[in-house]
Amino acid sequence: MRLQQVLFTGKLIAVFAVATTICSAQQSPAPAISDNTSQNPAATPASTNTSATTPMKPPANAQVATDKFAERNPRYRIRSGDSFDLDFRFQPEFNQTLSVQPDGFVTLRDIGDLHVQGLTIPELSAALRKAYDQILNDPVITVVLKDFEKPYFIAGGDGIQRPGKFELRIDMTASEAVQIAGGFRAGAKSSEVYIFRRVSDDMYQVKKLNVKKMLSKGDLHEDVHLIPGDMLYVPRSTLAKIASFLPKQSVGTYINPTQF
Repeated sequence: MRLQQVLFTGKLIAVFAVATTICSAQQSPAPAISDNTSQNPAATPASTNTSATTPMKPPANAQVATDKFAERNPRYRIRSGDSFDLDFRFQPEFNQTLSVQPDGFVTLRDIGDLHVQGLTIPELSAALRKAYDQILNDPVITVVLKDFEKPYFIAGGDGIQRPGKFELRIDMTASEAVQIAGGFRAGAKSSEVYIFRRVSDDMYQVKKLNVKKMLSKGDLHEDVHLIPGDMLYVPRSTLAKIASFLPKQSVGTYINPTQF
């Protein structure tokens, strides 16, 4: 008799639990689905779920800043210490020779100070015409550079034989610049040669070149043409840096730094 009561009680508990589960399921509201289609017809629940699990891809036209290197033949920009002549075609009395001061200004006759540092020759001509429009009728001004900074590139790093500043008189590539600077030192990381190119007063673009691969394959299509002011940096491999602290016999026997 007692066994039957226990079984009956157990059945009641089971039925009660099932009924409670069904009631709670009926009372709980359905998951809210944001109606994105009314605001954005392209947005659907499927696309929302996909974006939660799949990283979004950048637009096809998106580019990393360093992927697009600065132009190869940029116009020369006026710098402090430069000097140039101004030739007024119809008002020769205003002809003058100017030198750019360390702060980037020049002093124009009957006009005053004008900031010219960083301007190209066409930009400088336009700025001069605008300034002299105040006192002259449609001035025609020709700018002739007299003294300016000669084109150069800088080679540096522990992996270069003769670091320093070199003239850039001809069209030159990065691999040619390495040879001008004496070539690679033993242990140079020629697979990671960096070109630093100034794009503004406080910003550089950086491009990494695998010169070792280019030279070994004889394919120089990726070789970068230098422009004035470029800096070529060649590091040494980590192994080459610590080689002097290792026993010479073990280094010579097991390690050849030039292979890195």
